[in-house]
Amino acid sequence: MVDRRNPTLRVTLLPRDTNKYGMIFGGIIMSHIDLAGAIEARTSVGPHNFVTVAMDKVVFHKPVFVGDVVSLYTETLRIGRTSVATKVVVEATRADDQRTVKVTEAEVVFVAVGANRKPVPVRAKR
Repeated sequence: MVDRRNPTLRVTLLPRDTNKYGMIFGGIIMSHIDLAGAIEARTSVGPHNFVTVAMDKVVFHKPVFVGDVVSLYTETLRIGRTSVATKVVVEATRADDQRTVKVTEAEVVFVAVGANRKPVPVRAKR
């Protein structure tokens, strides 16, 4: 279950992150999803180096605007032999009225790699 009290990552977005309509680029949101998912993977299996191998089921529900505070909540879905699948839910607290809305969600799969960039086994932290 995604923990709504403690976001994995929280950011505010700036004018440089917008398109010509004043909305935040989807790619900016996806980069934050990638970071939050990697933090969740490390929390679940320890301090490995992770590479992103898949970003699936990315759904943009609502736009994000300049000044919104964006909170990313994560949970581990599956731990494989060398991989960790995470779910990331993104909420935005609107700058103008402080209303919070779900804006994006995605599933991200990471693979742990060693110094030789080859997959290494992972284990769930106890």
